[in-house]
Amino acid sequence: MRQAKALWRLLWALSHIVGGMWTIITRFPKLEQSEKEARVHAWAQQMLRGVGISLSVKGAPVKSGPALLIANHLSWLDIVVLHASRYCRFVSKADIKHWPLVGTLAAGAGTLYIERESRRDAHRVVHHMAERLQLGEVLAVFPEGTTGDGITLKPFHANLLQAAISMNVPVQPIALRFVDSDTGRTSFAPRYIDDDSIFVSIWETLCVGNLRAEVTFGEGQSCQGRDRRAWAADLQREVERMLGTRADEPV
Repeated sequence: MRQAKALWRLLWALSHIVGGMWTIITRFPKLEQSEKEARVHAWAQQMLRGVGISLSVKGAPVKSGPALLIANHLSWLDIVVLHASRYCRFVSKADIKHWPLVGTLAAGAGTLYIERESRRDAHRVVHHMAERLQLGEVLAVFPEGTTGDGITLKPFHANLLQAAISMNVPVQPIALRFVDSDTGRTSFAPRYIDDDSIFVSIWETLCVGNLRAEVTFGEGQSCQGRDRRAWAADLQREVERMLGTRADEPV
């Protein structure tokens, strides 16, 4: 029964993705930016509900920009979860734009792409981030640079914080966690790290009976004279504090 339900969820998710692509191609060129943001937000919420994932939001996301959101990175699901919590324009690794289906969705959601191995490209992206912040937008980055196990955070990279410093805008830390709704224990089903297969991760996620995504929004911070490295370290400690000490076994 669990595998049959997972297969149904997979088929539904594929149809929802195709519907999202159709909306992006046919409707987005005619919509105002605020209407696009509302469509992305609603699409992400529908995606979570359709695959059986509930959403718990704690704290208060920023009401309006300019602002930069930073979050720990666990899974391929993180972007959908954050869009379902509050629309934001993501800064993501460049190879995503070449992924089938996902690349079209990411482009439609306004993603800014970065070649993470290139310092020169980081400067380019910081410049574009500053332009977007100047327009009053809400941007989001995963400062770990890659997905982690959800227990120990990887060091936060500081480069992209330069845009927030240059434009003097607040940064809001976010803590992401996936849990089993029945037990409240951390679930590692959606994780996607190192040599994990994304297909296995997707299937295991769809097989979970009662998965809940928890998003905790912290208080926005200004740089207060800190350089980007010091600020990145402080933000990492704040996300760790919001996550708490987790000694749970995978479920």
